[in-house]
Amino acid sequence: MKVSITRKAHFTSGHRLYNPDFSDEENRRIFGPCSNPNGHGHNYVLEVTVTGELDPATGMIMNLKELKNIINEHIISRCDHKNFSVDVDFTRDIIPTAENLAKRIFEVLDSKLPDGTLQRIKLFETENNIAIAERGDG
Repeated sequence: MKVSITRKAHFTSGHRLYNPDFSDEENRRIFGPCSNPNGHGHNYVLEVTVTGELDPATGMIMNLKELKNIINEHIISRCDHKNFSVDVDFTRDIIPTAENLAKRIFEVLDSKLPDGTLQRIKLFETENNIAIAERGDG
């Protein structure tokens, strides 16, 4: 039987939703005030879910402290009080929508966790706007 655990983390980051291939008018039409040239920010909540077999010696999939440390080292320390559009190396080349951010955060964490254990990340941009990136079947 596989079991899942989830660790929650918080960080604050800024970004600008902007496509350089669009005119300023088209960016404003598509992204609204989120295309403000000076950007805007959010207080993000990140939930990271790992799934696996229980270790019979510990009763754990993995140590939650270890999961916390991986999240802090590879996501929080790189994103907190930073601008996704400018300061964060793994998001500088994308339009930093919640969906794109969730995908990139999943990719970063997936490369740092034991193979196949990362099941899902949920990124709460606001209380009402949530993006989910999860392992597919194929």
